[in-house]
Amino acid sequence: MHDFAFIFAGFAVGLIVGLTGVGGGSLMTPLLIFGFGIKPHLAIGTDLLFAAFTKMGGTVSLARQRVVPWRLVGALSMGSIPASLITLYVLRELGPANPAVQKVMTMMLGIALLFTAFATLYKAIQGKRIPREIAGEKLEEATRPRHWSLPILFGIVIGTLVTLTSVGAGAIGVTVLMLLYPLLPLPRIVAADIAYAVPLTLVAGLGHASLGSVDWPLLGKLLVGSLPGIWLGSQLVHKTPDRIIRSLLSLLLAYAGAKLISI
Repeated sequence: MHDFAFIFAGFAVGLIVGLTGVGGGSLMTPLLIFGFGIKPHLAIGTDLLFAAFTKMGGTVSLARQRVVPWRLVGALSMGSIPASLITLYVLRELGPANPAVQKVMTMMLGIALLFTAFATLYKAIQGKRIPREIAGEKLEEATRPRHWSLPILFGIVIGTLVTLTSVGAGAIGVTVLMLLYPLLPLPRIVAADIAYAVPLTLVAGLGHASLGSVDWPLLGKLLVGSLPGIWLGSQLVHKTPDRIIRSLLSLLLAYAGAKLISI
């Protein structure tokens, strides 16, 4: 029975990620902790690899639709990958199962979920004001940030946050990208957010695996559900009005974040 529950959870989270760009970590990690009783460091480590493989499937689908702005993905990765490696080194030195480290990870996860809730609500309100599609010179202009250093600096912050909590590359990422690239259409922002999360979560997830913080059988069950889920979601992203979904998600994430902080 538990096996089916894990597969269904993977499918549901994958579908929401594909539809909305809200990160799998902000949904899956608290679900594993509260719904299935998984220890925080194992939930975070397992979810990072879950996110990497899930978003890899989504990225392939979006790349075929030619909506991924690769220059933007590269700029974000220049900041996020080194930041993730440094954070992993610190975790290795302190020990991820250390009670003090567990407390910090749980607290940071709760704070990240609250930020994600606010970011999801902001995106639900502001998303309709962004054009759905552009091309040619306008697209070239839209992929230029307000300043060249901002995507790298943002990547550093997200790389650290994702490695510590598995949360941050989704709704927080999408919201900041909306601010950094105000002319970029929403489907391309979602595509960029999903694509740059792949190398980041893969590096962070493999780092956690080397620390013993990954439950491999659990990961397999989640992926069986999530890969078809994100494929379906990414096919429907252009057709689905997501304002109500995002508003409900923001309430759910705020509840989970507050609960984690109170532990």
